[in-house]
Amino acid sequence: MTTDEHTILNHYNIATPYPTAWPAEKDESDASDDEKLSKNVTKLNLRRSKSRYSALERSGSDRRSHIPGTEKTGDGVENLVQKDEADPLGGPESVVRALRQKGLPVEDDQRLSEIIRRKIVHANASTQSLLQGLEFLSRSIDQKSASLKVLVESNFERFVRAKTTIDNVYAEMRNQGADAPPPESSRTHSRIPSRSSVNFRNNSARGPLSPRGVNKPLPSDKKKHALTKDSEYGVQGIKAPLIDVAAKVEEIWGPALGGRDREENLKTAMSFIETNQGVFEVGKSITECISQRNYDNLAKEYFRARSYVNDVQDLAKKCVNNRTPVTGTNIYQMVATGRMWADVQDQITDFKRDIWKKLTDSHGKSTGPEGRRPAEGHMALINILLELGVEDNPIWFWLLSKYDYLKNKITSNFERSRVEIEILRRRLANMEAPSVHVSSANLNYSAKQLSQAEDLAQDTASVTELWEVIYNSIKNLLSVQGGILGEVLDFWAKAQSFTEEKTQKILPAGIDGQSRKHHRLSSDGVRDLQNGLIELVELLREDIFAFFADPPIEDISLLYSPIPPTTPSTPHSAVFSSFAHQDHRFKFDATNPPPPSPKRGEAWEEFAFWPPYANSLSGVHYLSRLLTLVTVSVTELAGMRPVASSPTTVEGLKMLIAGARERSLRAVCAAWGKDAEICKALEDWTRSKDRRDLTRMPFYFNAFENAVLAGLQKILYIQDSGASKPVPAGIISPPPSKLLQMVRTQFVTSLYKVLSGMVENAEKSSSKDNQPQESGRNGNTDNLPRVDKQSIRLLLTLSNLKAIQTNIVPSLISQFESNFSVQLTDESKTIRDVLSQIDARLFQSYTKPIVEKLSSIIYTGITSPAWVSPKDRPTEVRPYINETLLLLVSVHTEVSTTAPALLPPILTHLLEQISTAFLAAFKARTQKYPLAALMQATLDVEFVAQTMSQFTTEKASELQSQVYLELDKGTDNGARARLQSELPEMRATLKKLREGTKAEFGCFKKQRPKA
Repeated sequence: MTTDEHTILNHYNIATPYPTAWPAEKDESDASDDEKLSKNVTKLNLRRSKSRYSALERSGSDRRSHIPGTEKTGDGVENLVQKDEADPLGGPESVVRALRQKGLPVEDDQRLSEIIRRKIVHANASTQSLLQGLEFLSRSIDQKSASLKVLVESNFERFVRAKTTIDNVYAEMRNQGADAPPPESSRTHSRIPSRSSVNFRNNSARGPLSPRGVNKPLPSDKKKHALTKDSEYGVQGIKAPLIDVAAKVEEIWGPALGGRDREENLKTAMSFIETNQGVFEVGKSITECISQRNYDNLAKEYFRARSYVNDVQDLAKKCVNNRTPVTGTNIYQMVATGRMWADVQDQITDFKRDIWKKLTDSHGKSTGPEGRRPAEGHMALINILLELGVEDNPIWFWLLSKYDYLKNKITSNFERSRVEIEILRRRLANMEAPSVHVSSANLNYSAKQLSQAEDLAQDTASVTELWEVIYNSIKNLLSVQGGILGEVLDFWAKAQSFTEEKTQKILPAGIDGQSRKHHRLSSDGVRDLQNGLIELVELLREDIFAFFADPPIEDISLLYSPIPPTTPSTPHSAVFSSFAHQDHRFKFDATNPPPPSPKRGEAWEEFAFWPPYANSLSGVHYLSRLLTLVTVSVTELAGMRPVASSPTTVEGLKMLIAGARERSLRAVCAAWGKDAEICKALEDWTRSKDRRDLTRMPFYFNAFENAVLAGLQKILYIQDSGASKPVPAGIISPPPSKLLQMVRTQFVTSLYKVLSGMVENAEKSSSKDNQPQESGRNGNTDNLPRVDKQSIRLLLTLSNLKAIQTNIVPSLISQFESNFSVQLTDESKTIRDVLSQIDARLFQSYTKPIVEKLSSIIYTGITSPAWVSPKDRPTEVRPYINETLLLLVSVHTEVSTTAPALLPPILTHLLEQISTAFLAAFKARTQKYPLAALMQATLDVEFVAQTMSQFTTEKASELQSQVYLELDKGTDNGARARLQSELPEMRATLKKLREGTKAEFGCFKKQRPKA
């Protein structure tokens, strides 16, 4: 056979060059091959006529199944499963027809598993029929096996040659690039070699895959064409060039080939954008609304975005239900809406997160940063959250965060305030105590101001500063306007409006009413809110009670130890960090804190609310204001329904007022006693302008006592509390008897101390060093002369005591009884006795030196040997009488110019003492009294008695009678009888003497009342 014959046989895949009939297998050729060929021809625009033997034109590598009826899948893979066949078990002739009869939608090109087919076709077959089908199947298999055996025997040598050729080709391709093995002798076969094997050998000998070919690759390029994994099975060499070619083709022809499609797509996109601009604008609008905090428009834009999403969802459902394809415009709408909604959801999610944070931080804020713009109120934040829709309840979230905020703020503010107060207390306690004169000046000024109904109490600058810090600290806690108590009341008012569903009427229901579930608070939530309110009230009550009842704290490390936030949601304004307070008074070195207060046994050391060295007037002034704050706060707290319905809480509020009142009263009484001792320094020895017989001490004393009593009355009986609602019954209990007794005792004690101080001032020797001149508001503002003579001071003090006893003390007792609703019967008697004793003591202090001098003059004059006149009939009194009366004249002048009201008692007392001195002196004489001596004694005694007749008392008359009896004892009967005869002459002499001394002793004459 020639080479051309072999080529024809291989090309047309026929067995003989001269066939006598058309091969039957050519009729079974796959229609898909012709279709594929026609498509390729159409693409390449090849117009060439088909050969009549075109059906036979197949390459040697095109290996098709020659089994008629084989099925080819959609991906071009053939299998031996036929489209339809008779039942192998001897059943129906068409399995597909049987399946269709059962109602199954079996298509012609659908492949079913043989097992599934058998199950469906023989679903109701009996055992006997299945056994018969098995026997039928066995016979069919035997028949086919026999046919296959014949086929294998007749084509065995072809199979062997084909296998050998394939192995050789694979070995050559796999071992390409390796050293060629030595040539082997060709195997001879007894049979004629097949045409296909000859074809393979010839092609391989001349092809590029043959190691002996003329196109043998270079040694360096051999391995990359080998059929191994390392060379990617022979495609490694052409992979990179193919990729480069594809890229260049795409670069050159891509724009040209895709331009029209892109144009159509752009037109569709532009048309969609023009008709649906809102989809692209809504995201930007939401961003602007968020940045401008325009919550109303934000909700509208969000609802608009949702409407676009709903439209797309409706469109998608419609396409699915109608089984209609989605057009290009609809695809753009879906994609654009999806991207828009994703962006909106991201913005809204971030916005909600920010709103939740603002809702947590909104407590207690009325202005935004730097006070430029009001911060969003909680209702605006709750509104927008409900309108946008959230899972958590913003109402409940805000109420809980507000509760935590108030709880933390109460604790932190109170602890901070206690430390600040203690630091100022320590610094003040370690300072030098103010002098007596400085303290008295402050008492003087405060008494004047408070007596004039001016709300001002004076103390040292450091004490006043500490009082203000204490008052402002408590005010920050208990003030209804601007204090924490006001925030608690506001919190409960808003919580109550939520629990009663009054506020919910204006709240939005959200999208499709989804937020309506958040409008109603559960009964457990309402109960928790009420319990939370009671906890806040208890916390406030315990803090204020501890402030009044506890001693000063020892630990002040709060100011230099940073405090971590108690909860992540705690606002920064409720937490104090190290040195957060900018007041320089509370900044100090942590290694050198203020030392503790020294223990000197002072009463104020046990009171944390009392500044060291503070006087009682500033105490009653500030403590009455503090107790008013406490009472107002208790009234407001007790007026809330949950508190009023809690007996334990109400009882605690009662104890708060009672405890604060008792501690305040004890502190004031202790300072009252201290100030009463200092009141002696109020005496400046300057006469009053209104009453020249008094100094200004009685006025100071009266003002001081009145101010203290008025302040104590405000502390014990809190009436005008200034609360917005009436005080509940039983909240303020009447003061117990022990407190009233404490005030009564301290009142009497203070009077005694003040009066004793006055006596001490009058009795001590005057010294300008001990009485420093004060100027300004605390000293002599009238430039009046001061009294430095001790006798005059004694007289002024006596006059002051008379005024105090007559006017001031009864007025103070009346005021006390009126203020405290008690009767000071026993105390009044005690005060009168004390005043009498002090008056008698001062009276003696003034008259005793004069009496001693008078007694000395009289005794010396009478006991002198020259006392008896050498004349038989004396015509004048002895010189000691003139000296005595002149001394009385000086006393009269001093008393009448200082305290005229004291003149009668003083001269009366001196006259009595003169009579006593006469009696003592005459008793001291041992000689008998002759007539001349008897006449001289009578003349002296009578001259004094008649001159001082205005001040004669029964006691003086009795003493004068005793003098005459003593004279009578010292004479005889003759002298006694002769004296009687000389009496008329003596009367004339006495009259003459009185007329002659009218100018010297006229001051003792009774003054006629002016017409």
